[in-house]
Amino acid sequence: MNDTDTEFVVESDCNMMPKKKQKIDLSDPNLSSLILRLAIPAVVGLSIVALHQAVNAIFVGALGVQAIAAVSMTLPIVLLLAAVGEGIGVGTASFISRHLGASEYLEASRGASTALALAAPIGLVVTAALLPSLRVIFVTLGATPTIMPVALDYAVILLFGYTVMLLNIVSGFIVRAEGNTRFSMWTMIAAFVLNAVLDPIFIFSMDFGVRGAALATLVSQIAAICLYIAYFTKPGGIVLVRISHISLGAGRIRQLALVGAPATMTSVLSAIAVMLLYGAAAPFGDESIAAVGIAARILTIGALPITGFCIGAQAVLGFGWGARDFARILKTAKFMLLMTVALSVTYSAAVVVFARPLVRLFSDSDKVTELAVSTCIVFHLFFGLFGVQSFVTTMLQSFGRARLSAVVSLARQGYLFIPAVLLFPVVSGFNGLLASQAIAELGAGMIALFVLVHQFAELRRALRHLPSRTIEVAG
Repeated sequence: MNDTDTEFVVESDCNMMPKKKQKIDLSDPNLSSLILRLAIPAVVGLSIVALHQAVNAIFVGALGVQAIAAVSMTLPIVLLLAAVGEGIGVGTASFISRHLGASEYLEASRGASTALALAAPIGLVVTAALLPSLRVIFVTLGATPTIMPVALDYAVILLFGYTVMLLNIVSGFIVRAEGNTRFSMWTMIAAFVLNAVLDPIFIFSMDFGVRGAALATLVSQIAAICLYIAYFTKPGGIVLVRISHISLGAGRIRQLALVGAPATMTSVLSAIAVMLLYGAAAPFGDESIAAVGIAARILTIGALPITGFCIGAQAVLGFGWGARDFARILKTAKFMLLMTVALSVTYSAAVVVFARPLVRLFSDSDKVTELAVSTCIVFHLFFGLFGVQSFVTTMLQSFGRARLSAVVSLARQGYLFIPAVLLFPVVSGFNGLLASQAIAELGAGMIALFVLVHQFAELRRALRHLPSRTIEVAG
């Protein structure tokens, strides 16, 4: 603890022992069962997020090529906005799970309370900064005169709900970090059902168009945060979110930020990557923008369940690291790796085989379909390696190894992808654009495999030679 930290409480950790049994015991010796109980609800929850995006796109697609292109063009902005929440959430989840593993319940609660206290003002500041800049952003993305007004209609409403979205993201990470992935899952399902019901009402019955899709999303986000407020007020879990537990000391905030920073940068780079994709596609026309948007959305749909599995199981890794139980960490890591690779390879094969019927769900334009089918196939050629990347990043975050996790997580849509997407389309046109994603995916997978082998070797040495000492895995 940092003596200079500004604290609102002086109670000790022993006074923060959970007053009721934790929903899932993170020390359960049956690891595979524990991981699945934690991960499956998280997979379902993030799959619901992916399905939510797909349903929104299907409804908006009925409004025409310009509508789907406009909504697709807002995807990098949404990713950019979510990046802040994911960074805060990942850092907080790692902090919570490690301190729960060390039986430091007060410290875990302080981390959760501080994270939520920081999220609200950050959301308001970001909203105020972006609203006046939307038109410039869309011009930079390559929005045509036909797409611009539709994109603005959609994005403005989404921005007004950003603070609520940010609080939802961080709340979800907190709840999952303490092992209650089921509550997070049911909250996401409730929000999705409400959104799916409101979409056709607002878009078609009330004739709001794309603004209706954004409004439906906003209402569902408000419903979700109400459920999280009820959960924390009850309280529903082992981590207590209280105003009295907010700690604004630099030391604690630094701990949250250092682990979360690579996750934020990864999401920021994801947003930049999508912006560059649309910018590269813009010279080829609205149909190309729509095709890239459809392929990127299908790629995201596949990535979210894998990310969900890692997020759900992360609590087990972090808990084991906090307890310095290296045998448990290795068993957990092997099982997680097996599952993530199986999911990514299966999804990759399914998209390559069924690309045409999948694309037809989003557009009935023959030209868009032809472009989107080839884009989907190339984008998913090496998606089987995404499971390795996701697992390695999660493992390093669980260990609090911020710098090495940045090396792995920033490769796929950062230092490998950005040079490729800037260069290849100039040399090879639209085909170069497609190749940039595939090459970046392959390169990032190779980097993750190298780091994975190194980390597993270090863990085995720690287990074999110094099983009873506190050991930091070399990174």
